Amino acid sequence: MLPQVIIIGRPNVGKSTLFNRLVGKKLALVDDQPGVTRDRRFGDAELLGLKFQIVDTAGWEDDEVETLPGRMRKQTEAALETADVALFVMDARAGLTPLDEEIGNWLRASPVPVILVANKAEGRAGEGGLLEAYSLGMGDPVAISAEHGEGMGDLFEALLPHLDPLQPEEEEEGEHDGEFDPTSVLKLAIVGRPNAGKSTLINKLLGEDRLLTGPEAGITRDSIAIDWDWTDPSTGEARPVRLIDTAGMRKKAQVTEKLEKLSVADARRAIDFAEVVVLLLDATRGLEHQDLKIASMVLEEGRALMIAINKWDVAEDASKLFNGIRTALDDGLAQVRGVPLLAVSARTGKGLDELLAAAFAIREAWSKRVPTSALNRWFDDALGANPPPAPGGKRIKLRYITQAKTRPPGFVLFGTRLDLLPESYKRYLVNGMRRELGFDAVPIRLTLRSPKNPFKRD
Repeated sequence: MLPQVIIIGRPNVGKSTLFNRLVGKKLALVDDQPGVTRDRRFGDAELLGLKFQIVDTAGWEDDEVETLPGRMRKQTEAALETADVALFVMDARAGLTPLDEEIGNWLRASPVPVILVANKAEGRAGEGGLLEAYSLGMGDPVAISAEHGEGMGDLFEALLPHLDPLQPEEEEEGEHDGEFDPTSVLKLAIVGRPNAGKSTLINKLLGEDRLLTGPEAGITRDSIAIDWDWTDPSTGEARPVRLIDTAGMRKKAQVTEKLEKLSVADARRAIDFAEVVVLLLDATRGLEHQDLKIASMVLEEGRALMIAINKWDVAEDASKLFNGIRTALDDGLAQVRGVPLLAVSARTGKGLDELLAAAFAIREAWSKRVPTSALNRWFDDALGANPPPAPGGKRIKLRYITQAKTRPPGFVLFGTRLDLLPESYKRYLVNGMRRELGFDAVPIRLTLRSPKNPFKRD
């Protein structure tokens, strides 16, 4: 396990910029307006060979605990309990504020070592604030510019005595054969429209208020990844899962603010990272056109898709609702029929174990590789049962098929006159593979390839 370093400070002092600098990529959303970060975000960082886990937190505000800023502060307080070091970030250009002093008093009462970091200290504009920082009584402030990468050597020296004894031992890397390992971490993203209950569902799975929730729509902005072990009730086995919470996706025409556009783009990147994506519906609203657009996007990205109807504990006429959504999905997602559909309740926990079991099962189908001999036996039977058409009296010859890749499964079909092969016949082949080769409702890529004619001129 890597030692953990938490970044704490009032809003808009550059915490997320520092987080991105330390992880070496733009994982956290950054904007000029304060209060962008709301949930804790974790990342693996390395600073001049020093390895640690860095935690970005929401800006500290002194509002009542029932308010959204108050609930955000509670998340930060919880994060400090597991940290090995805290980086207390202040804005050197703005100087010391009463809120900085309040945060300093709170951190002094904690047993966690604190390093005072004066950000935005480049140039003369930060000199006054740097001097003011000494009045906090937290030792010499480390002057940095997270945006420009200045002062990282000084930050390394400040972290070294705390983190060096906690560095993990180097492990020898084993050979990776590229084969699917069913015991590996399941990367599971939860997506959907705002207020469908995505963060509440993840909190219920974890058994703790790990993610910020509330009646306000659009609380989640960053895509937050959380590593967790799910205990399979059928076997008692602990199975590793990386849960990814995402921002709600509204209709494109309704997304006008820059920050929401960044959040939706971040959610799309989370889908790219995931193996299985759960589209969460709101039982009180049913299936809407935007849900089908999100589902189509997931399938176009080649991810295994599941649909979960949340708030099932308050659903009216549940059987009719379930059957109606099932029919609408089969009609609206013609490219993949039979996508798993489950009823769950993030509030009561109903159906959550079944959801995880189905996610592991569909990942196995998504990662499946069929031996060439078995694949071509199926192919011969499929051609015998339904030979390809002969448009214009010209026969289309389908010679053989091979699986080129997995995750998602991709196949290459070889033959002649393939440009004349109708879409309906391609669907016949793909649906047959799903049904008879165990691919279920995962997206399948079928590429057509004809041999080059050596006598044809370009």
